[in-house]
Amino acid sequence: MLIVGPAWVGDMVMAQPLIAALRQDGDEVHMLAPPATLPVAARLAGVTRAHRLEAGHGHLALRARWRAARALRALNFERAIVLPNSFKSALTPWFAGIPRRSGWLGEHRYGVLNDLRRPRAEHPARLVDRFAALAASGNADEAKPTRSMSHRPKLLADPRNLAKVRTKLALKPAPQAVALCPGAEFGPAKRWPPKHFAAVAAESIAARRQVWLLGTPAEKPICDEIAARAPGALNLAGSTRLGDAIDLLSVARCVVANDSGLMHVAGALGRPVVALFGSTSPDFTPPLGKAATVLRSPQPCSPCFQRVCPLGHTRCLTELAPQAVCQALNALLAEQRPRATL
Repeated sequence: MLIVGPAWVGDMVMAQPLIAALRQDGDEVHMLAPPATLPVAARLAGVTRAHRLEAGHGHLALRARWRAARALRALNFERAIVLPNSFKSALTPWFAGIPRRSGWLGEHRYGVLNDLRRPRAEHPARLVDRFAALAASGNADEAKPTRSMSHRPKLLADPRNLAKVRTKLALKPAPQAVALCPGAEFGPAKRWPPKHFAAVAAESIAARRQVWLLGTPAEKPICDEIAARAPGALNLAGSTRLGDAIDLLSVARCVVANDSGLMHVAGALGRPVVALFGSTSPDFTPPLGKAATVLRSPQPCSPCFQRVCPLGHTRCLTELAPQAVCQALNALLAEQRPRATL
């Protein structure tokens, strides 16, 4: 089996229950992923091998897709499952001559996919369930997603890489490390204000917890602002690769995150998560770990699913008070047994 994975980190994490379902049927599962999500694809439990697709998010990259298809053709895949809904994402399995190519109907992909699944109004909204439903080997009419609490993604940490990261960053032992993930690649309408994150960081530092600020190089300015407002917080944004962040999150005592890729990573690693939702909805992409608290400040205009607040106020996030987040964080910490030091 070949799964063509998404370009968003969170969506890639939510592919893991599909992999688990295919493995139950005895299938060998490979992933095809762009550079942005390849580190996650390689850590998904049950993946035999992750293949790199040299195509940036939103780029047609026909030559790169053709080259990837030539490399994959020699592996004689029996079936491909295409998770993104775009036409271009279905091209590589078609170029590779994989006989059965499955996916949800999107962008009129007739021909490039020959096993199209048609969403119905009665289907559940959760993306993880829609992905998992594609494991079904019957015809399109039999692919009916069902909501299942067993659809909990699982990511694998790398202890050896964690040790290297600890040495590189000179991290001290931290049995009470709290990870804050203030970024969201999708856009600012998903980002809780930095000053609110700083208030949570300051309270955690006062409680003698180590605070890690995690994010991409592009999110470093956000983390810089938080670190300036909360002296003592360790700003690791831009100093860690995605694989490093996965390993650090695997040993965090608790994680506070926007609706973002790292929120889903933390849940898939089994870490307790306080998930902050603004312009998006937990009905579609909720945190899927065993211990998660979703916090929102619902507004008449939310969820709007926009990258930038159309009204310019982002009240769905600004009116979510830091005190509420601190209370949720403390409650999750109280439920956890002490962990070994990093």
